[in-house]
Amino acid sequence: MRSLGSYGIDEVLGFLPKEDPLPTLPDALSEWDSYAYDLPKLLVSGRIRYFLRGMPLLDPTPHLQTEGQWRRAMQALSYIGHAWVWGEATPPESLPENIALPWYTVAQQLGRPPVLSYASYALDNWRRLEPQGPIAIDNIALIQNFLGGLDEEWFILIHVAIEAVAAPAVRALPQLVQAVQTGDTTAAEAALSQIEPALSEMYQILLRMPEACDPYIYYHRVRPYIHGWKNNPALPEGLQYEGVAAYGNEPQQFRGETGAQSSIVPSLDAALGITHADDPLRAYLREMLDYMPPGHRQFVLDLEAYQVDRRFYASTPSLRELYNRCLHWIERFRTKHLEYAAQYIARQHQVSATNPADVGTGGTPFMPYLAKHRDETEAQKLP
Repeated sequence: MRSLGSYGIDEVLGFLPKEDPLPTLPDALSEWDSYAYDLPKLLVSGRIRYFLRGMPLLDPTPHLQTEGQWRRAMQALSYIGHAWVWGEATPPESLPENIALPWYTVAQQLGRPPVLSYASYALDNWRRLEPQGPIAIDNIALIQNFLGGLDEEWFILIHVAIEAVAAPAVRALPQLVQAVQTGDTTAAEAALSQIEPALSEMYQILLRMPEACDPYIYYHRVRPYIHGWKNNPALPEGLQYEGVAAYGNEPQQFRGETGAQSSIVPSLDAALGITHADDPLRAYLREMLDYMPPGHRQFVLDLEAYQVDRRFYASTPSLRELYNRCLHWIERFRTKHLEYAAQYIARQHQVSATNPADVGTGGTPFMPYLAKHRDETEAQKLP
């Protein structure tokens, strides 16, 4: 495989950006920062669209010079765009040109759709409280919020912390698939020995979600803003992007932000040879690749191209044991995710069609398929 850096993956931070995310844009685009950072106040007014109509139409192209600047622009416009759509009781059928056109321009540059995705919501949405300290829950805070508050901060920061501790596993995946291809059991054991403790840490951090993110608050104050406009009953035709000639005045349908857009689990599935039978969620997960940064997407695809036969992991007793321990942690992670989906979404009382309890933010009926993927992971442990 190519070097991790060529995929935009850092040896130390994994899928998190190598340089800490930028909190501000160049002066010429500073009004985007102003509107984005003021969202917690503007949304409370109940008339967010009135204020966002006053945002000037700006061309980002002459002013954005670095990857970090483009990614901050994508983040600011994504939050502004979702605030426009979901910030009042009834979602509109169109997005005004002053938001739609620059959002499309920035999204094209980054190779992602103009919609809020996991990269902007989590990967690029943190800053260190102690600049030289670690990327850990007690040393990071969000750059960007919708309403703000402890529950929103905690929900996203848990994801950031999981990405940070997953980095050693991500770093070892190319070594692992190459060891499988060459039949090198010693190298495979060495790679799995790096992956297994990282998976354990991921699970331990996921367990902390309820500490500061209440299910009721999540469902009613955090989740409403991250829905997309594909398979969404509130916007069955999608959303029109005014002024975007490439869309020909036709409504567009894009998925909402979801942890399924993280590259960690698809990369693990590919390298460990974990397969899933066809179902609607499997097709949906393939679609989620389109919402990842292009380098991360290609990393997953290149790992999948190896078509790892998990029977290799039964070559020695110690290799089998390591492999099964890795699957154990992935199964535990999927089980806890399923429990949270039930607790934080399915059991909540739906009060609006804009925030359905039976459909995920990505637009899928998630519960039966999450359970199925959990069961399939457990079933593929080696005897």
